[in-house]
Amino acid sequence: MKACYFYEGAIGKYGLQESGGKLMRIWVGDRVAAVPDECERRETPLLREARRQLDAYFDRRLKTFDLPYLLDGTPFQQKVWHALCDIPYGICITYGKLAALIGDPKACRAVGMANGRNPLPIIVPCHRVIGSGGKLTGYTGGLDIKIKLLQIEGITLFG
Repeated sequence: MKACYFYEGAIGKYGLQESGGKLMRIWVGDRVAAVPDECERRETPLLREARRQLDAYFDRRLKTFDLPYLLDGTPFQQKVWHALCDIPYGICITYGKLAALIGDPKACRAVGMANGRNPLPIIVPCHRVIGSGGKLTGYTGGLDIKIKLLQIEGITLFG
């Protein structure tokens, strides 16, 4: 059974899911309502630690997460998600740059789709990817959350 824990935090509502001792999913903002029925609502030591690290991140005391997690997706999604983890705190790149980083510079749209399906937003920092010309684009849980995450990291907002 998957364990799920929900709470209200610094930038809104969160849901955390663990299975087999690994963090599997984070829901933020309006995505919290999309939690599957098979979740047993309880706090575990891992989910407690995930909350502690997220709170430290929101307080600007943590820049890198240290949690066991599992990214479950297609090989292409996995490639994109692992590349997201290489984007440093406080830095933004475009979807085009991310596509080039994974060796497929023409895959901007596919990269955007994979980015949008990231099961561990914040920890796997998809919020650090922006549209060409510095445009803010969609984000899990809403653009207002993306803006707050970028502000936490000291990133100047774009047009």
